[in-house]
Amino acid sequence: MSKGGKMRKGAFGPGGGSPRMNPNDLMRQVQKMQEEMARVQEETTQQSITVSAGGGMVEVIITGGLEVQSIKIKPEVVDPDDVEMLQDLILAAVNEAIQKGQALMENQMSALTGGLNIPGLL
Repeated sequence: MSKGGKMRKGAFGPGGGSPRMNPNDLMRQVQKMQEEMARVQEETTQQSITVSAGGGMVEVIITGGLEVQSIKIKPEVVDPDDVEMLQDLILAAVNEAIQKGQALMENQMSALTGGLNIPGLL
């Protein structure tokens, strides 16, 4: 600080907190983070998540991009007199797979952004 308790002009940014950041450096950092986020999203969408329901009677494989790749049903769970049970098992497996796929993407992005909550990011 200089005489009279005033801060030296240009030493700190608005609010007197941290040093000013060069706008070009900031843009480069933002661009680098965007590129890294795109890379992580692409890698995550390629990962597969396997979920089962009914003690393994129904198995769903989904990507991190929430695309269902396969649904496998064990023959012994197919009961023509109880189609509703099979429907419930498939529904449960698909919903759990979607939740795990969303969590995977959120975890990957959180690791990249350091836990910053950026609205509209995902």
